[in-house]
Amino acid sequence: MTAKRAFDIAGGLALLVLLSPLIATVALSVALGTGSTRAGSTTGLLRRRPVAGRHDRIFTMLTFRTRSPLANLPLLLHVVRGEMSLVGPCPLAPGHRESRGDGRRRLSVRPGMTGPWQISGRSELPWEERELLDLHYVDHHWLGMDLVILARTLPAVRKRRHAPHAPHTARVA
Repeated sequence: MTAKRAFDIAGGLALLVLLSPLIATVALSVALGTGSTRAGSTTGLLRRRPVAGRHDRIFTMLTFRTRSPLANLPLLLHVVRGEMSLVGPCPLAPGHRESRGDGRRRLSVRPGMTGPWQISGRSELPWEERELLDLHYVDHHWLGMDLVILARTLPAVRKRRHAPHAPHTARVA
């Protein structure tokens, strides 16, 4: 097991335990808001989206059905299971046009809950710049870089959430 994987497991489990009251609150809020607790409801608490993981292995990424950064809390389960990392390239849909050619290098590592794309502007960045950030991460990542990115993620998300022009989206990428 690599140091990065050990860090992901320890960090993912710690965050799941620490954030479990918040996760339960978000789940209840989504359930009440979507009516998923009613008999016969098909909306559900979670949105499912296929993504290409490490070595192009497809898995179903789960997020809450809410237009909030809290929608991504279920991604911690993917981190613990080894499908994602706390920090890594932006998850892509299978066969995504940008995951061809040089961009395929991003599939040599696990996609991340956050990454350089998240702290550098997320969806406000042109795709080419996001891909360059991801490829730089793939080629040069180390645990210290992950710690810096993790430390800068919450302020970056909070800053965009309070900005009047910030897009509200439940998507990771």
